[in-house]
Amino acid sequence: MKVMKFGGTSVGTPQRMKDVASLVTKSEEPVFVVLSAMSGTTNSLVEISDYLYKKNPDGANEVINKLEQKYLRHVEELFSTDETKEQTRQFLRDEFNYLRSFTKELFTSFEEKSIVAQGEMLSTNMMVNYMKEQGVNAVLLNALDFMRTDKNAEPDPSYIKEKLLAIMHNNEGQQVYLTQGFICRNAYGEIDNLQRGGSDYTASLIGAALNAEEIQIWTDIDGMHNNDPRVVDNTQPVHQLHFEEAAELAYFGAKILHPTCVQPAKYAGIPVRLLNTMQPDAEGTIISNATEYGKIKAVAAKDNITAIKIKSSRMLLATGFLRKVFEIFESYQTPIDMICTSEVGVSMSIDNSAHLGEIMDELKKYGTVTVDTGMCIICVVGDLDWSNVGFETRVMDAMKDVPIRMISYGGSNYNISFLIPQDDKKRALQNLSNMLFNN
Repeated sequence: MKVMKFGGTSVGTPQRMKDVASLVTKSEEPVFVVLSAMSGTTNSLVEISDYLYKKNPDGANEVINKLEQKYLRHVEELFSTDETKEQTRQFLRDEFNYLRSFTKELFTSFEEKSIVAQGEMLSTNMMVNYMKEQGVNAVLLNALDFMRTDKNAEPDPSYIKEKLLAIMHNNEGQQVYLTQGFICRNAYGEIDNLQRGGSDYTASLIGAALNAEEIQIWTDIDGMHNNDPRVVDNTQPVHQLHFEEAAELAYFGAKILHPTCVQPAKYAGIPVRLLNTMQPDAEGTIISNATEYGKIKAVAAKDNITAIKIKSSRMLLATGFLRKVFEIFESYQTPIDMICTSEVGVSMSIDNSAHLGEIMDELKKYGTVTVDTGMCIICVVGDLDWSNVGFETRVMDAMKDVPIRMISYGGSNYNISFLIPQDDKKRALQNLSNMLFNN
């Protein structure tokens, strides 16, 4: 069985929903489909919640009414029989009356999560109704019946597998199994969400639970590209990536995939394929535990980076110095991206400067602190094992005209990273493309 996840733009209009249904039903084997909310819906639901937080039920009701009319128009375009149209209209009436019920009660973050979850409820119900109208044996499985996080807000894979297998057993013989992405229950039974990676995370967890043949992530981009197509001309999709390479690219700027969402697939050894709903015949990118040796695959960039340098003569041979430094960042819940050390100093980069002032005050207890803002991390990904003589030289040659604040190499076999001024980002990315991919 394959798991197929479709993002918000892939189901953003009635016609795109029809296209997705056509893609799904091409398979001769049963498929498990994970859907996001239709594009724009989650933003509207967040706006409704914002009005309710501000105790403005009239503003919330206005957004609810506008969203309801949008979905009622979708009904006319998506369905062809009066029976299915009326069935879906009744479902929509119930859904939007449910949303209106929140305007009369105390509103907290718990209610907000219930409201935001309705986007996926809307898209999956409309899709299953359309498939059934087309004569497809399809069943909608409520993600809230099997998708759960533990007390640390992390997915509970044992629970997910046990519940999902039981539900699948009770619904044998279907051509399409459909569920909501992103949403779940927490350890206390309350409606919650998976946060990082959203629907991609759902698809990966389901694929691991079912020991799927493949997990397909369908978006509006034909896979991961070898450079940022918004900045560099003539980028190309990367056909194959190791899970570690994909995670590096995702973390350092490739927005098509969240770095943590494919971990369940990685540990289960299930390949993940990134495909384009708008170009379904495109090869896309396959991510697996296989490594293509001797290749540099791609470049990514991460903006709005701050570099912090602590210089201290006391650091020389002093035990516990780095521990104290890291504890300061931990106390302010600020992750470190890159780190470089010398005998008298340490430089680090962060992408969250919300607590920069407090962090600097704490660090000044241990040495002289300097800060550089407006920086950018350039990450080059591929088979960068230290035994591949000359690979680093090729990368450095491409960067020879760019001022470099920090270099990180050796922490991974798949990555070499540079911290540079953000103003030099476009030049660096283009130089790397010319040197690594266009020769």
